[in-house]
Amino acid sequence: MSARRLGLPRRAVSQILLTQLAIAAGVLVLATGLFLAPLSAQLDDQAMRRALAIAQSAAADPALAADLLDSGPTPDSPVQATAERIRRATGAEYVVVLDLHGIRRSHPSADRIGLPVSTDPSDALAGREVMEIDEGTLGRSARGKVPLLSADGEIIGAVSVGIAYDSVRDRLLGAIPGLFAYAGGALAAGALAAVLLARRIQRQTRDLAFSDIAGLLAEREAMLHSIREGVIALDRDGRIRLVNDEAARLLGLSPHRAGSVAGRALDDVLGAGRTTDVLAGRVSGHDLVTVQGPRVLVANRMPTQDGGAVATLRDRTELEHLGRELDSTKGLIDALRAQDHEHANRLHTLLGLLELGLHEEAVEFVTEVVGVHRSTAEQVTEKIHDPLLAALLVGKATVAAERGVPLRLASAAHLPDRLVDPGGLVTIVGNLVDNALDAAVGSASPLVEVDLRTDGRTAVLRVRDSGPGIPPARREEIFTEGWSTKQPRAHRERGLGLALVRRLAERQGGTVVAGEAADGGAEFSVVLPEALR
Repeated sequence: MSARRLGLPRRAVSQILLTQLAIAAGVLVLATGLFLAPLSAQLDDQAMRRALAIAQSAAADPALAADLLDSGPTPDSPVQATAERIRRATGAEYVVVLDLHGIRRSHPSADRIGLPVSTDPSDALAGREVMEIDEGTLGRSARGKVPLLSADGEIIGAVSVGIAYDSVRDRLLGAIPGLFAYAGGALAAGALAAVLLARRIQRQTRDLAFSDIAGLLAEREAMLHSIREGVIALDRDGRIRLVNDEAARLLGLSPHRAGSVAGRALDDVLGAGRTTDVLAGRVSGHDLVTVQGPRVLVANRMPTQDGGAVATLRDRTELEHLGRELDSTKGLIDALRAQDHEHANRLHTLLGLLELGLHEEAVEFVTEVVGVHRSTAEQVTEKIHDPLLAALLVGKATVAAERGVPLRLASAAHLPDRLVDPGGLVTIVGNLVDNALDAAVGSASPLVEVDLRTDGRTAVLRVRDSGPGIPPARREEIFTEGWSTKQPRAHRERGLGLALVRRLAERQGGTVVAGEAADGGAEFSVVLPEALR
């Protein structure tokens, strides 16, 4: 039902003002009722505690205990005099001192001295303090009872103090006018605050109607969740305001978790890393490349007027994969081109041997050429039983040979065909071998060695090269996205290979460490627990 059909004003600010005034009045009425309901119990409790405090003070007087032992139950005894003095000084209705037999030694009515008390004194005579509302010979009263101890610490009686219950009721009735006065003042203050707040809302909403605001919000939600670009909004304190569906997918947040991250700090949701630094604005620039899980993302960040920011994310994973495939294809093309040239030279050599009639030499030449390539493939397949990884290493060996860098497997290398994620290990080995080849080219004795071993279900990979090595201070920095010593290529960014290697290893619960090889150069060690079935 619309506001106009209900007779309410159409402007949002007017509806908010009326609603606030109605809520303030309703809350005050409810608060007043809720306050008056327990007030009687509170006043009863205060009266009982007052009676108990008076009784405790009286029982703490050693003279009273001594008088109880030395005198009898008579109206002119020192016990009666002390009790009446305390009663008049405190305004209590009565102060009764009784002995171990429950016989009154004092009472406001002297004729009741020497008679048993009208209520059960057993709890106080047993050493327990008592607070209660009870009916006695003087009417209904709030009572406090405490044991009376001798100088030796033995219970010799009790002190019972009563506060007239009429005084408690009078206090309750007397509090009501003041309570209504405070409630009226609070209502006036609430009305003033509602007016001020309504004016501020009017400025911030530009005097729009609720229907207009709802339409804008619906359009915003539809736009944010329909675009194929991730959007994440942050406030000035770095807390998440909004994450659209595409951003949740790119950042690896489940749909259930994406709805619960609003209001949480970005660092708590994503953890430490380059992606968090880029979104939080700790890394500046445009089209910043970062790795989140298995995805390569391009992020841009734009500050907002209120001190927050809106960041956009684009998925560059497929483009990055295509770029790497293009690099691999280009390398293979170069290798095939070189092999084609080498193949032509070998054919010319073979033709010359045949024309010269050196048939035995021709046979030996062909056998040697074929044997070199066959021995390389056989060496790899004997030690590496996974077909994907074996094919990768054979191809890399061909490319390495054309670049003048021998690629060899360690003598003790062995990997069975039981990999849980062969694709992930292919990516790790491919990136590390490519980097090792780049580093080894041009060195005095170029060499790249790959060692793959297993220990139970754990796979251990080591890739060594004869390059210049990595300074100790930078062995952790090289795994940061965007860090590279090479010039960027036209089709993709540099500095992502090692970052992807670490992310893939960590996704399997493993580690990647950069160190120094025994004979110089760099050595990368990858440990993948539970890598084998």
